[in-house]
Amino acid sequence: MSEDWNTRTKLVHSGSKRSQWNEVSEAIFLTQGFVYETAEQAEARFLKTEPDEYIYARYGNPTVAMFEERMATIEGCEDGFATASGMAAVNGALMSLVKAGDHVVASRALFGSCLYILDEILPRMGVEVTLVDGTNNQAWQDAIREDTKVVFFETISNPTLEVIDIKTVCELAHNVGALVVADNVFATPVFSNAIAQGVDIVVYSATKHIDGQGRALGGIILGSRELIRGTVEPYMKHTGGSMSPFTAWIMLKGLETMDLRVRAQAATAAKMAAALDGHPKLERLIYPGHPSHPQHELVMEQMGNGGTMLSFDIKGGKEASFRALNALQIAIISNNLGDAKTIATPPAATTHQRLPEDQKQTLGITPGLVRLSLGIEDSDDLIADVLQALEKA
Repeated sequence: MSEDWNTRTKLVHSGSKRSQWNEVSEAIFLTQGFVYETAEQAEARFLKTEPDEYIYARYGNPTVAMFEERMATIEGCEDGFATASGMAAVNGALMSLVKAGDHVVASRALFGSCLYILDEILPRMGVEVTLVDGTNNQAWQDAIREDTKVVFFETISNPTLEVIDIKTVCELAHNVGALVVADNVFATPVFSNAIAQGVDIVVYSATKHIDGQGRALGGIILGSRELIRGTVEPYMKHTGGSMSPFTAWIMLKGLETMDLRVRAQAATAAKMAAALDGHPKLERLIYPGHPSHPQHELVMEQMGNGGTMLSFDIKGGKEASFRALNALQIAIISNNLGDAKTIATPPAATTHQRLPEDQKQTLGITPGLVRLSLGIEDSDDLIADVLQALEKA
């Protein structure tokens, strides 16, 4: 039974459904609609759709359902709804749970687009938002109120890799009946225990480690069947944020090798952090798996691994960091992460560019900060590449 399988086996086999042709690779059902044998059957489908009965691709699709079931299985929850992008997942999870007059508490160390939803979109809809220092448990306790409806955070923040005390924050939220939504991208489904640690809804950008090869945008919202089908699905299917069948097939193929890729990437990240520790060209090194990280013990307790991402601050600011970035020969400059290729990103100039300077300073997003997403290239080659680039900083 799939419940007894280990993660790597689940990533290859769980959720698979074969057509009458018994194909090896999952079938792609590239159809926007479905045929009913009778008008009575059409009426019955619309009144109550069973798990393997479909009416329209925006509502559900066999290929998409396989991806949703596989993700729910490895995340340790009941159900999932696949979305067109990671930000569609974040937006869908938050917007489906709140209404005008509600209160949301969130960590302020977030990806730029997540901050846009919290700073701009939710307040425009009449939702009150309080941002806190996510690493300060007392700040969470002070901000969460009796009328708080949702608590939101990135389990490891982008790009400064702050780690949230998941169990404590979930307990504080649940004490007042609030739901906890966590963006778990940096933790990855391989190292994640967020559901087991109390999170109600986990969101992923499948664009990252799940695809892992820079091919497609996608996302997923995971949680209990009641929350996913009763709250999230009605919002998503009527607002059009569903994943396409072809994208779901790509993600299923990505899942087959994700455990192998992510573990190799994390091992390289740890080796890179050790090589960069104390480097004279760096103001600071940030890697959750390194003993110097302020929440090192917490991340090892929650994940058992430091993950695939590290950041470092180059002395000399923007000019020095740009010289180093331009000198890279293997790592590419882009703004994605979780890819098979190593990717270097200057967050202050790209992903977090729109943030006011005072917010960047508060979050530690300096002009010299570089976020490094480790790929699956040879670790010694990557270390040599970064070291030679730093010499040119």
